[in-house]
Amino acid sequence: MGKMEMITNTSPRKGVNNVHPTPPPLPAKAPKYGRKGIFMSKRSALTRYNSASSTARDLWDSLFDGGYRADVTIKTDYGGIIYAHANVLGMASPVLRGMLKRAKGFGKKRSISIHGVHQDAVRVFIRFLYSSRYEYEEMKEFMVPLLVLSHAYAVSSLKRVCEQQLEHGLLNLENVVDIFQLSLLCNAPRLTLISHRMILSNFKAVSTTEGWKSMRNSHPGLEKELLESVIEEENNQKEKIRKSKERKIYLELFEAMEALVHICRDGCRTIGPHDKDFNQNQTPCKYRTCKGLELLVRHFAGCKLRVPGGCIHCKRMWQLLELHSRLCADSTSCRVPLCSNFKEKVKKQSKKDEIKWKILVKKILRTKRIGGSVSFIASSNSMSS
Repeated sequence: MGKMEMITNTSPRKGVNNVHPTPPPLPAKAPKYGRKGIFMSKRSALTRYNSASSTARDLWDSLFDGGYRADVTIKTDYGGIIYAHANVLGMASPVLRGMLKRAKGFGKKRSISIHGVHQDAVRVFIRFLYSSRYEYEEMKEFMVPLLVLSHAYAVSSLKRVCEQQLEHGLLNLENVVDIFQLSLLCNAPRLTLISHRMILSNFKAVSTTEGWKSMRNSHPGLEKELLESVIEEENNQKEKIRKSKERKIYLELFEAMEALVHICRDGCRTIGPHDKDFNQNQTPCKYRTCKGLELLVRHFAGCKLRVPGGCIHCKRMWQLLELHSRLCADSTSCRVPLCSNFKEKVKKQSKKDEIKWKILVKKILRTKRIGGSVSFIASSNSMSS
């Protein structure tokens, strides 16, 4: 029976709940009400902060354990009985208050029933109504029934504790499906979100648990919704990866444009304008694409095919030069070869090609702005000045 003791009709009235009343504690130092944390003691579990002293909590626990002048009997499964006080139950739970008003009994004693959960879980629940205390091992063992009881009897403080404990460690792959279903029934949106995310992140492991198999039999519609969520999440991840790769390409193109202007205006390593003198002690180049672009420029200068479509490397160079011309703000003073020529060529292009180039330029500039840097148009003005 665990901590729950069975009380029959032959049990003596004294020592109900099988605990003898303890003497009042000796006078102690005035309690400090400053917040020291959320752990009550080394043995106690994580609890909601309360300004009441531990002495007062001990007294409430003693009142529950001793059953002093208890006027309510709570009947649980398997014939278990817990003695309690109507005033405490009524103040802690509006639902229990209504049950007590309708309860029948002999004299001043009334009787109510709490069925459907383990009798030890009911005892932990009633104790919490007295002192807001619980043991971590009990919370771990009876998490699901305590969450149900806290919602059914409108005990918001216990419901918050259950949600916090699940969020900080008690939610796992074995119980996440059950907790997800309960969170929907118990109107716990944050817990629903957390458990839903865990299911999506660990779907392969969760789909083999007993909780998932049970849900498949009892709530096939909910299983269908979760499967649709998993598919949607996978598609979102694929789209996220695709956009990340696309953004990387646009950033590389932007850096290539900057490196091209750098080579044609300032020179880099051993390549640059004809009026530029190079020395051995040049500062390292800050553009990552400069070395590859330098090799491409050298090939373009010496290639005998050079016509667009004749050489794949030259074709790439033609595309970079045309892209630069579309990004350049002032082709009259720009030192990049053929910049003004491509500006004129744009006027003769087909509308379809023009739209493609405009979309590419727009995406490159948008990607660079998101990265927090100045757009190429502004930097081109400074480079070409």
